[in-house]
This record gives sequence, C-alpha cells and structure tokens, in this order.
Amino acid sequence: GIVLELLREAMVAKLGDTKGFLIDGYPRELREAEEFESKIGEPKLVFCLHCSAETMSSRLLMRNQSSQHSDNTETIKEGIESYYQVSKPVIAYYERKTQLCKVDAEGTQEDVFLEICKTIDSFLK
Repeated sequence: GIVLELLREAMVAKLGDTKGFLIDGYPRELREAEEFESKIGEPKLVFCLHCSAETMSSRLLMRNQSSQHSDNTETIKEGIESYYQVSKPVIAYYERKTQLCKVDAEGTQEDVFLEICKTIDSFLK
C-alpha cells in the first residue's frame, strides 16, 4: 500500500509535464497489479524483460562483485525461482489484457535499452 500511494502521489504531481511514466519493478505480484489498476488506472503498456535463468544468475553475480550485495549462487538461484513463481501470474494477467510487450533481454544492456526505446517511440506515435 505504501509503495502504491507513493507512486500515485509522484504521478499526480507530474501529470501535466509528461507523456507517461515508466515504473521499474512494479507490480511484482498479481495483487499489486490489481491494486494499481483500481487506485491509479490501467497501464497502457507493460514490459516483460525475458532472459534465461543462467543469464539472470550471471548478471546478479556480476552485480555482487561491484556492490555491497553478498548473495551467493544458491541464494541467487532461490531468488530466481521465487521470481518466476511470483511473476508468472502477473505476466499472464497482462497477456490477457494485450498490454504486455515481451523484450528479449539476453543481449547487452545497450541492445535491450534500444529495443525498449523503439517500442515506446512506436507506442507514442
């Protein structure tokens, strides 16, 4: 509830100054998606960045090397499995609503960013 209220306040404050909002990592659960729609409204477009568990794991291990994170391989594996379980219903929910844009995230950060930008640009036209 707190995250949703903070999002709503930030969005309302910028309504006249923007073409839209890009919210990273939310909703994570189906309940959050439903609450977002009831309190704020339906998103026009939802991105799902998809990559293999191996790619996700190697990226998280690299992140650990350059930050304060101390996750080990087992912790990362458990986190990825949990992510897949929780995100499946959210992905299915937005697939049914035809708002979901799946992006292949196996490429470089630059490639993924360009793909997202291209999708947003075509959506805004």
